[in-house]
Amino acid sequence: MRRLLKPFQFLQALRDPTGGLRSRLFSSLRKRPLLPALLALTRPGRPGPQTQQRASSGVYAAKVDTPKTVSPHHQVSFDNRKVYVPWEKGVTSSFHNIWLRDSCQCERCFHPVTKQRLLDTFAIPEHIRPETVEAQAEGLHVVWANDGHTSLYSWAWLHQHSYLPVLEKPAVVRRTYWGEEIADEPPTVEYDAVMAGDAAVGDWTSKISEFGFCFVSGVPVTPEATQALVERIAFVRPTHYGGFWDFTSDMAKNDTAYSEDALRPHTDGTYFTDPPGLQLLHLLHHEGSGGASVLVDGFRAARELRERDRDAYKTLSRVRIPAHSAGNDDVFVRPAAMPRPVLSHDDTTGELIQVRWNNDDRSTMSRWGGRDPDVAIHQFYDAIRRWNGLLTRSDAQYWFRLQPGKAVIFNNWRLLHGRSNFTGSRRLCGAYINMDDFVSRMLLTNFGRDRLLEQI
Repeated sequence: MRRLLKPFQFLQALRDPTGGLRSRLFSSLRKRPLLPALLALTRPGRPGPQTQQRASSGVYAAKVDTPKTVSPHHQVSFDNRKVYVPWEKGVTSSFHNIWLRDSCQCERCFHPVTKQRLLDTFAIPEHIRPETVEAQAEGLHVVWANDGHTSLYSWAWLHQHSYLPVLEKPAVVRRTYWGEEIADEPPTVEYDAVMAGDAAVGDWTSKISEFGFCFVSGVPVTPEATQALVERIAFVRPTHYGGFWDFTSDMAKNDTAYSEDALRPHTDGTYFTDPPGLQLLHLLHHEGSGGASVLVDGFRAARELRERDRDAYKTLSRVRIPAHSAGNDDVFVRPAAMPRPVLSHDDTTGELIQVRWNNDDRSTMSRWGGRDPDVAIHQFYDAIRRWNGLLTRSDAQYWFRLQPGKAVIFNNWRLLHGRSNFTGSRRLCGAYINMDDFVSRMLLTNFGRDRLLEQI
């Protein structure tokens, strides 16, 4: 079954692996408004539980209930509190006077270059009201009574930002959830294309958004070329492990990642307030055996947990899990803010936006949020047992071997990664990227700056 986005459906958070579908989608998208958010393009769905699922961060599809056309049969009006804009089909938006004045985007109120607010919000009279309002072809024209300032709000802008009522419903992401079958056609791009132009970077970032990962083929087998590849998306995020890594299993850092041991599926940085967004790895050399890599779609596993055991899902969404990194003498990292649960959700939509799970880095848990420990401990261990069962199921795991010349990059907020144990000499390089920087690059390379600025 092929799932195509209709016109006017991408916005705001989070993707197409095939050139044909993707080009048709983007040719439509670039002509239509977006809402600022993470992006995730669609691909043809697959039957079964791994098919595309709506969630809350990525290229988004929006549902618009009314046309963005002001009614020709009614007049815009105002009173001492609000301005009223009637749309076709009988819907009227109400905008508070102080909100409209604060949102003026003329050059006196909003810097045309820096895109920052110039208006002093606190200089706006508390009971500000218009002197006149007028429906013009390009938008709503307002003259303010207190100082004669003139504001113009486009109809599309007013429709998009209508809050009483909301006319454009919260966006929903389109992702492809997957299991072991992704091995048949893993998302892949070419190094030379990515390095040559931003169009290929857009293709790369959209695939990362849809699937949560992407391979890059044809990478020169050097740390320098690999770092240059990472920086086609954004700057490297440094941590106590350094910036760009070039490492072997010599325990240079006291962490099992620097050993020959197997690593169970996990996300990195559960001990950070803001875990790394993306991670790229490139195998430079391996003489030995073992060392196969595994990826697991954490969002797919979370969806299955919610469907099978809602109590367990609620437990993993509620219980805050302390974590730490303390292997090196000069490091003791724990979240500066309070610990977070395994599953974090968007406060507005309730959709899942982040998985963080590393049982090896979990600290001792002796605080249960005021809940009865006799109940809370049983619920927690039951929930993580069920969660682990979903992560370790063979049909949920995609196993592959890292190869010199073929890097992999993945969303650390969605996918869990691990490896089997290995022997011999093994050298890898790679880096982290912040999630916000990835999203910025993804938006810009897929939609262009001008289209995005329309949504501020």
